[in-house]
Amino acid sequence: MGNRIVTKKQLSENVFTLEVESSLIAKARKPGQFVIVGIDAEAGERIPLTIAGADAEAGTITLIFQRVGKTTAQMADLEVGQEIGYIVGPLGMPTHIEKLGTVVCVGGGIGNAPLLPIATAMKAAGNKIITILGARTKELIILEDDFAKISDELIVVTDDGSYGRKGLVTEPLEEICGGDDKPDLAVVIGPGVMMKFCSQVTKKYDVPTQVSLNTIMVDGTGMCGGCRVEVGGETKFVCVDGPEFDGHKVDFDQMLRRLSAYKSQEQKAHQAYLDHKCRIGLKRNS
Repeated sequence: MGNRIVTKKQLSENVFTLEVESSLIAKARKPGQFVIVGIDAEAGERIPLTIAGADAEAGTITLIFQRVGKTTAQMADLEVGQEIGYIVGPLGMPTHIEKLGTVVCVGGGIGNAPLLPIATAMKAAGNKIITILGARTKELIILEDDFAKISDELIVVTDDGSYGRKGLVTEPLEEICGGDDKPDLAVVIGPGVMMKFCSQVTKKYDVPTQVSLNTIMVDGTGMCGGCRVEVGGETKFVCVDGPEFDGHKVDFDQMLRRLSAYKSQEQKAHQAYLDHKCRIGLKRNS
């Protein structure tokens, strides 16, 4: 028996956090690494999820995910005490942590989850941390309190102005990069489009930029090739060469095209799962 869910919280309408028993991964994991998760141990989709936190003593890891397709909808329906079919990891290259000076950490939506352990480790290494968190609305801002604890400066922006500053994360990022105290590193994690435009801003000011890519994955070991991206004109595999890369070298346009390749299938599978749940509910109530 393993992978038992210890705690479950709903952070927003479609974002959930699970604390799961996985003692070996909890002991071995480092900031920036991820796991491959499957609901059914015998079959079904495999999805990559960043390890948002770990407690080696308790033998648990924290997974934060957004309900967008069938598998994440199934995970959202699991309750405390139930088990996840399998969790494989830790996978990927860990973040290189060192004292640089000032690190600006930019998170968008669910990207705040993988950003938090990196920002925490950078702070522990002695860096000044400036954090920018962005989302479409106030309800979609997650982990703000956690970032507040480790940030020397915290800026929150929303597209609709419902919380913090009205605007996009690129606006305060440009102000910081163009200021007198230019940051020594930018760490940007969020939607592909956000990372693309943030990287354009930091490149203009010659600020080294690290992005974490969340591409399509199957095995997580470099065998399937589903996660391949172009970085500096070379083919890289996010699962083994990443997930972190130089944001100034990533071909974001190609990555975004590949990410959209299975959107319709994802939506159909999600709807089929919801329809199945509805039919079961009707039978139980009849």
